[in-house]
Amino acid sequence: MATFLILSAGPGARAGEQTNAGAHAVTAPAAQRSGSARPPLPQRAEPELCATGAVPPEIDPALRETQDRLVSTNLLSSRQTAQQSARLELAQHQLERARQQRREKDFEKAEKTLTGLLGAEPPIEFQRSALLELALVAQDSQQLTRAQQVYAQYVQRFRDDPSLPEVLLRQGLLYREMGAPTLALSKFYAVMSSALTLKLDRLAYYQRLVLQAQTEIAETYYLDGKFEEAADFFGRLLKLENPELNREQIRYKLVRCWSESKHYPEALAQAQSFVSLYPHSDLLPEVRFLLADALKQLGRKQEALDAVLALMKDQRAMAEENHEVWAYWQQRTGNEIANQLYQEGDNLGALEIYLRLADLNAAPTWRLPALYQAGLIYERLKQPQKASELYARILDESKDAEAATTNTNAAVSVVLDMARWRKQRLAWQAAAELANQQLSHPAPSTTKQP
Repeated sequence: MATFLILSAGPGARAGEQTNAGAHAVTAPAAQRSGSARPPLPQRAEPELCATGAVPPEIDPALRETQDRLVSTNLLSSRQTAQQSARLELAQHQLERARQQRREKDFEKAEKTLTGLLGAEPPIEFQRSALLELALVAQDSQQLTRAQQVYAQYVQRFRDDPSLPEVLLRQGLLYREMGAPTLALSKFYAVMSSALTLKLDRLAYYQRLVLQAQTEIAETYYLDGKFEEAADFFGRLLKLENPELNREQIRYKLVRCWSESKHYPEALAQAQSFVSLYPHSDLLPEVRFLLADALKQLGRKQEALDAVLALMKDQRAMAEENHEVWAYWQQRTGNEIANQLYQEGDNLGALEIYLRLADLNAAPTWRLPALYQAGLIYERLKQPQKASELYARILDESKDAEAATTNTNAAVSVVLDMARWRKQRLAWQAAAELANQQLSHPAPSTTKQP
């Protein structure tokens, strides 16, 4: 029995047209010719089409091109999809392996894996990730110049990439680590300009990058010793109402900038604000020291002395929590503030500080030198008896320290030798003065004159 196809109107085909040589013509019903309804094609088994993609000879020649294109496109798309999926899976596997190798500090293998991945020309998203990972490998292996080269290649190839501001920020941080502050500053400024030119579909992300670039500009000036420029930028940051800013750190660095640049009124004002705002900060001891130094430089010695004593009082409570900071600022306070007062002739102020310092720490390496300095001040104040008592106390406490430990610090040994020598000198001086007095004012004779 002959097979017939009912065709709709289309290019090169009319309803009811005979479709096979020798077959009887069939006219479509009126409803079908009008296009109001189209019955489904008869279902036929076509093994040739399923197996080889060939078009059966009974298909209308007008549909042959369309059918060939449909079959070919579907088969090619399937192959491309499978190949692309395999490439993506392989690229992802190589990228993860390189990251694991970097975490394991196997930098040579990680670089080899990434260069192989890039050589295979993976999809663009993997090229970006592989370049960034390659830069991190070079940076972690301390190949800083190599890392900059990879970052520069990324910037050149992906100028319109949304991650460009972050890459520029990394370049700036790396330049600063390499000791090139000028290049670092140029990259930080480039972060802000590039973030403005890109599409702001991730506004919060770009705003945070710009904010970090601003803080890094201030930090670069600060680390480069350009304290006036750094103070200007830190002051601008404090005016921003951004909750992500670490205001405690910024205020602390602002105090240091004004102090290092010898702007003591500004340093004093910022230090007082810091003490008021952050009374429990780990940075409070240094800020109090800078406050006292600013007061002393401004000629307000009594206020400076009060600030130093407040510093030591506050540090007593902090000693158990942060012993290193505690010991460091003890030394700074004793060596700088008390010594400066001593050199300027403020003996009573220096004496009070040294006695307080001696009571703050029972360690011989700290307590005995502080007592020795107090003894020197007693000598300057013409009180040799009190000075001799302090030297004797130093020698007595040293015996207890030697009994507790077999290792005697070299600095402590010097202090002991000096205290012993000065005690003997004071004793000799007292005996000499007594002898002079006896010679100058001899005792009345008890022998009767004849």
